[in-house]
Amino acid sequence: MSAVPAGDPSSPETGGAPARAGAPAAPAQEPEETPGQPPEQPRPQAPERPAEPGQPPEPPAGRTPALAGLRERKKQRTRLALLDAALDLFLSQGYEETTIDEIVAAVEVSQRTFFRYFATKEDVITGTLAEHDRVLKEALAGRPAEERPFTALFEALRVVLCAIAQGDPTDSARFRRVRQVIESTPTLVTAHMAAHSATTDALVAEIARREGVDPVADLRPRFVVAFFMAAVKVAFEDCARRDIWDAGTVAARVEEAVALIGRTVRDWV
Repeated sequence: MSAVPAGDPSSPETGGAPARAGAPAAPAQEPEETPGQPPEQPRPQAPERPAEPGQPPEPPAGRTPALAGLRERKKQRTRLALLDAALDLFLSQGYEETTIDEIVAAVEVSQRTFFRYFATKEDVITGTLAEHDRVLKEALAGRPAEERPFTALFEALRVVLCAIAQGDPTDSARFRRVRQVIESTPTLVTAHMAAHSATTDALVAEIARREGVDPVADLRPRFVVAFFMAAVKVAFEDCARRDIWDAGTVAARVEEAVALIGRTVRDWV
């Protein structure tokens, strides 16, 4: 399913003068663009000095830890600027009606820069939620082998909730707007459901691996994950109904719901 509407390129634009015949092509590192600013010019790199015995190697000139941190912050600012501009356009004129050209024009960067951060227009929305799923799966894989399956899922979820609660306060507003775009766009609802199904399958496979069972022949891993995912879904829906979007409050509500599932199964099932 293509997420880029007709008229948008499906791959990054290319540029530069053609190479001379017979000359080998040398890869060039594209400078990072800052929204609203001209691209910075690449700086000449000095040769690296070999490290003294027993000492860590020096970083290349121009790649000090401070500069590397600055570059990462610039990348994060550019990504968030693209995300915010896209959300503004999606909510004001519709997801399907918005083009990548309009998004990059709003941020004053090139399409090449857009494709460094997002594979497609759809990825602007689905990629934002996929990061939480990635953290959850990695946290589950790192849980102690002796933990019971539901406890391992619960503790893995705590990692995600802690990141949400301690994150940028503006992330709550972004998350709310992402949900609004998804709920108003049938193609994104379908994509979100597919991503949810893929995450569920990955969690089932990990629980089965931990317990040493075949997830096809033994349905218990799928039952446990289904209980867990249902609790998370109910908690998020409850927050949406109450118009609660504060990251810390949402995290607390999700944690309460997941804890409640155990008592519900024990007392009501």
